[in-house]
Amino acid sequence: MASEPPKPAENLIPSDSNALVQSTNPLHPANLICELCRGFYNLGWVTGTGGGTSIRHHEHIYLAPSGVQKERLQPTDLFVMDYATRSYIRTPTALKPSQCTPLFLAAFDKGAGCCIHTHSQWAVLVTLLVEKASGKEGCFEIEMLEQIKGIARGRGKTGSLGYFDRLVVPVIENTAHEEDLTESLEAAMEKYPDTYAVLVRRHGVYVWGDNWHKAKTMCESLDYIFQLAVEMHKLGLPWTAS
Repeated sequence: MASEPPKPAENLIPSDSNALVQSTNPLHPANLICELCRGFYNLGWVTGTGGGTSIRHHEHIYLAPSGVQKERLQPTDLFVMDYATRSYIRTPTALKPSQCTPLFLAAFDKGAGCCIHTHSQWAVLVTLLVEKASGKEGCFEIEMLEQIKGIARGRGKTGSLGYFDRLVVPVIENTAHEEDLTESLEAAMEKYPDTYAVLVRRHGVYVWGDNWHKAKTMCESLDYIFQLAVEMHKLGLPWTAS
């Protein structure tokens, strides 16, 4: 079942809503999202206002807005949603909620604490190479790379993948509107319950984890692997032994 869309913000904003995003703690979600987005911009992951990041903190969901320069993001730019009711309890003036919100919620419904969406060029290229080799139903599969150890083994499982394990990342087709990806993303999550990422063809990748640092670690590891896979393909090197 698709995640419910967020409800309108009218009459739901408390007078002290700014307190939700104001903190001197650098690990507060509002500060973390801004710091992460600046780092992701420098990596080329959120160029031209693309991509986004969301963190679940107890009963609240913190979301970067749509259509903003991610490297200039400030805590006061963030939306805050009540997870249980899917209602916005903080809406910054003149900004729009992220179109990624229903997809982030799908990850949170699976127990994630953070979800990252990037427009990484390496992720996009990998989706095209998979389609060329295996058709639209193919997954990205690779093995015997040390960086695979940066990927968790699966929900409810202990530890990370090993050098001899095969990393499998499902690929879904892009849509004209981001929120329309939700159903196919959720279907991929159900079909591949151990995955912490879903590639979107000609678009990018969604990566989630139990918390922000696990999501960040896996996103960085996957991007490294995607780039390496593209370079291996140029050299005619196989991604898997069979």
